Amino acid sequence: MAHQRPSWDDYFLEVADIVATRATCDRGRSGCVIVRDKRILVTGYVGSPAGLAHCDEVGHQMKKVVHEDGSVTQHCVRTVHAEQNAITQAARTGVSIEGATLYCRMTPCRVCAMLIINCGIRRVVCERKYHAGGESEILFREAGVELTYKYDEVQAYDGQ
Repeated sequence: MAHQRPSWDDYFLEVADIVATRATCDRGRSGCVIVRDKRILVTGYVGSPAGLAHCDEVGHQMKKVVHEDGSVTQHCVRTVHAEQNAITQAARTGVSIEGATLYCRMTPCRVCAMLIINCGIRRVVCERKYHAGGESEILFREAGVELTYKYDEVQAYDGQ
């Protein structure tokens, strides 16, 4: 069988998966790659702010969120999301990400979606959907950010 090269989207999603191996919170080992013109600009992974303890070292810092419908979800707040870390790396190094494409594991959360929109990122490619990603999908649609999924299914993970 002849070798089949991956599509650009599949290639950059695989790179994001490799970046995710550096993540320091086992609840969401995800990575992010921001690309423009088929060139990687920056990467980011889930991890605590520089110099602070990581979940893998001291455990999770869990917070409960009570939603309007009465449902309760738990989130680890010790870490910075992969998308946020990639965006801050671009800012720290003076790399413009306007007009870029962001690749990540699942639909960015609402806060990440707002940052992505304000950075001028025009396209987001996710492997799967985030179970609480509905608001982000609406924000992207309203802001004209293209959102693409490789698989039309929700990402399952522990403690969801």
